[in-house]
Amino acid sequence: MGKTFFTPAWGARTYLMGIVNVSPDSFSGDGIAGAQRALEIAREMVEQGADIIDVGGESTRPGSDPISESEEIARVLPVVQLLVTTLNVPISVDTYKPGVAAAAIERGVTLLNDIWGLKEGADLAVLAARYGASIVLMSNQRDVSPLHTVEFEDIVETVKDDLERATEAALEIGVPREHIIVDPGIGFGKTQLQNLEILRRLREIRGLGFPMLVGTSRKSVLGHVLNLPANERTEATAATVALAIAEGADIVRVHDVRQMWRVSKVTDAIVRGVPTP
Repeated sequence: MGKTFFTPAWGARTYLMGIVNVSPDSFSGDGIAGAQRALEIAREMVEQGADIIDVGGESTRPGSDPISESEEIARVLPVVQLLVTTLNVPISVDTYKPGVAAAAIERGVTLLNDIWGLKEGADLAVLAARYGASIVLMSNQRDVSPLHTVEFEDIVETVKDDLERATEAALEIGVPREHIIVDPGIGFGKTQLQNLEILRRLREIRGLGFPMLVGTSRKSVLGHVLNLPANERTEATAATVALAIAEGADIVRVHDVRQMWRVSKVTDAIVRGVPTP
């Protein structure tokens, strides 16, 4: 297949990003061993309606141990290389390490997903600008709230300030505005009540003027409400996906693509007036 760039028609419909974790300690228990198995999962996601496949090699669950750049490359590269050459959708890499991002881009990845929103340095924005890739910039409060205990005066204003910092840095480096996507970072350094506050006020974050990605799939905020484990949070994820779309989300990042495609299809028909087939 070869390199496929992400060229969305923003506002026309919601785009689905399917999650392929190749880390053994993923919070949701969906870690995949081996490139061939990752391809099987990713191909099934595309058949079910995924527009993008996002590959991650390091767990970002609270308390997880970071891995070296070389170990992450060893996990991610065989997978992205196989996906790029097999699937006809854009492939994203979920990393904040410049070496991983550079190696992935060289093998055809066209979207970078930075959970630190350039707080770890501007190298990912430099790569995006150089290669014409898109970049997701997430607001992450774990640097000041690693235990999810800080009571921010206004969490939504904190997130907006953080995203304004990140987007301004990317623009200054030369990333085209249309290649920048923002993510409020549900779960990253926020308390459960703060996560719910952000979800209630997503429209304010979309007001920054950038396309918005929202990732709530199977997250602990849902388990906190229902007192259910990660593998029993599909309906809760569906509720937040519908809400996020209604509040302006352009991309939803999900594990359960078939179900969330159906949710997004109906929500788009209501919110955006998108006709059914």
